[in-house]
Amino acid sequence: MIPTTARVAASTPSAIWLVAEREIGAKLRSKAFLIGTGILLALALAGVLFGGFAGKSAGQTAVAVTAETAEVVQGVDLIDPTEVADRAAAEELVRSGDVEAALVPSDDGPFGYTILALEEAPRTLAMMLSQSPEVEILEPQTTDPMIRYFIALGFGLVFLIAASTFGGTIAQSVVEEKQTRVVELLISAIPTRALLAGKIVGNTVLAMGQIVLLAAIAVVGLIVTGQNELLAGIGGPVVWFAVFFGLGFVLLAALFAAAAAMVSRQEDIGATTMPITMLVMAPYMLVIFFNDNPLVLTIMSYVPFSAPVGMPMRLFVGEAQWWEPLVSIVVLLLSCVAAILVAAKIYENSLLRMGARVKLREALRG
Repeated sequence: MIPTTARVAASTPSAIWLVAEREIGAKLRSKAFLIGTGILLALALAGVLFGGFAGKSAGQTAVAVTAETAEVVQGVDLIDPTEVADRAAAEELVRSGDVEAALVPSDDGPFGYTILALEEAPRTLAMMLSQSPEVEILEPQTTDPMIRYFIALGFGLVFLIAASTFGGTIAQSVVEEKQTRVVELLISAIPTRALLAGKIVGNTVLAMGQIVLLAAIAVVGLIVTGQNELLAGIGGPVVWFAVFFGLGFVLLAALFAAAAAMVSRQEDIGATTMPITMLVMAPYMLVIFFNDNPLVLTIMSYVPFSAPVGMPMRLFVGEAQWWEPLVSIVVLLLSCVAAILVAAKIYENSLLRMGARVKLREALRG
């Protein structure tokens, strides 16, 4: 005959997976969740496509040139030249609006050419053709500031949406089970910690699935818009983001479940989960405002709650050494273990306590 402890140990993985399946199935049967995910993916694809096509067209100045002035703009990416026979043909294109300006030969002035414009000469063209002293950059930027900002926005927004959505789902599920007394039936059949672990596993699978779909959408969008260089640069950081997010979400999910177990009504969830929600929002705000600050990004990459955003961002801009993600992963793993142990104690001591909100000190003391 199998000892009781051995039977419980053997059944615990099955119990965890049963709870995880229940969590996953409940979400996949929810029309609100499916519609919301579809809208999120559509918005992500639209954003990538718009950014790609806008980036191609931004700064492209249509200019009419003649055979004498064509070499002036040859090889300039921001100018779309249209060669015409003479000055009269160039002026006609400007007047018709087919081009923004024309570059025609001129005997007057030091340059040997003149810009023709209908009302005002394009500043981009004038600046590119103007003479300026040689510039030597001592600390060149590794990435375009605009691209850097949008990558930071992407990492921060995805982390915020996924963590808050599925963290909130766990909290609501815990309180709903307490309100309906379903939890009493559940823990009579499976260990309390297996119930907690199942909720974490199920929602982590859902969150990671959403992250993978978003990454696939981004890859498709970058390929369609021909942004192969950006795709090559962002591929590694995206993989690291998925790894860090998976571990970071486990930590946050455990805390959301523990915080929710301390209350018995849906209206009280906000009171106990507010500190965790602030921890989810902080990385988003920091990476938006300090994406060009190496010190802040370095600190973020080693703090467990912000590492899923900070470290991939530093990898994208090339500011992290090869060993830093590994050290950050170790810190995050240790933090996960500590958070799960604390959350499990709070969850066990609060789950069956109905009525008034359980104080944190009482939940820890049991």
